[in-house]
Amino acid sequence: MRFHWFLPTSGDGRAITGGGHGLRRGHGQSPAAAFRPPTIDYLAQVARAAEQAGFEAVLTPTGTYCEDAWLVTAALTQVTTRLKFLVAFRPGVLSPTLAAQMAATYQRLSGGRLLLNVVTGGEAAEQRRFGDHLGKDERYARTAEFLSIVRGAWDGPFDFRGNYYEVEGATVAERPDPVPELYFGGSSAAAGPVAARHVDVYLTWGEPPSQVAAKLDWMRELAAAEGRTLRFGIRLHVITRDTSKEAWAEAGRLLDQISPEDIASARAVLARSESVGQQRMLALHEGFQGSRDGNLNGGRNGSRVRDLEIHPGVWAGVGLVRGGAGTALVGSHAEVADLVEEYASLGVEEFVLSGYPHLEEAFWFGEGVLPELRRRGLLGAGDPVRLSA
Repeated sequence: MRFHWFLPTSGDGRAITGGGHGLRRGHGQSPAAAFRPPTIDYLAQVARAAEQAGFEAVLTPTGTYCEDAWLVTAALTQVTTRLKFLVAFRPGVLSPTLAAQMAATYQRLSGGRLLLNVVTGGEAAEQRRFGDHLGKDERYARTAEFLSIVRGAWDGPFDFRGNYYEVEGATVAERPDPVPELYFGGSSAAAGPVAARHVDVYLTWGEPPSQVAAKLDWMRELAAAEGRTLRFGIRLHVITRDTSKEAWAEAGRLLDQISPEDIASARAVLARSESVGQQRMLALHEGFQGSRDGNLNGGRNGSRVRDLEIHPGVWAGVGLVRGGAGTALVGSHAEVADLVEEYASLGVEEFVLSGYPHLEEAFWFGEGVLPELRRRGLLGAGDPVRLSA
């Protein structure tokens, strides 16, 4: 198994922020909360922290309110040595042959540290900003053609004629070594077959284990019909501390910074999403409004924070004001390790994690949970980022 962290290219801080995930930058962040701009110096600190803490790669998002993933991560390869970069990109906004060339160049310049996260796009307004006016199902159909050309160009010359692309002799100067692994997420009927046919790792957001199990079974059947097998990953936030009490207190602190007005405003934005995965995230905290006096955490006793616990140790509070992945693993290091094992038992092999702030939380997980997994004999002493089979 592999552990990855998140690179906050829309900014960071000690509050839940939504920039780059369907919401305006800083939406849901209390005015008193310090905001850390996504400068190259700060992002370099996060990347080096992830590398030192034992993560294999960092996921870099894509969108209007994020810095460009290709440019930022290319710069960060110069201040890291081992860390890989899971670069998110949108197939509809660049040529597939150009994407193949960019990836091949990146691999040579970085020493083989590129992974690719394919983001078809679930927000019509966001797509239109980039000149993409196709409907959702068509976007997935186009993604399938795009990925066929990318893989073909790596082994080119490659000819292709489809509904969305037509290329002749697509190729790159030199085949990337290694060929970048393709990551992909999507919960709709249109998304599943694309993943089954084209990608290496299927990603899901952090739903309760029973829902994740059903989704993975669905994808296994689709992949088997294509004569393929997939690896599975999960995107989660983490709040891990020396004790469970401390971890839930931190979740309560994050919750206290969100007002009922923030929740209502965020839900209005996120409810318009075309993404099936986003609607599944919203359903996890349907009806939650906080206490009548506006204090979501219910004061010092933390009664309200546990109302968002959708499975023991799985907390849906992040998704109140953040688009995309909206759940967190909360607990002591041992309790979070238990949850890692629970998802692993379903077939999840890769964990893409984040926290607020990303700099400090990388160390909490790397210095708390990874050693716990090692003590249990699940994490090899010689490799801090891979669990044994």
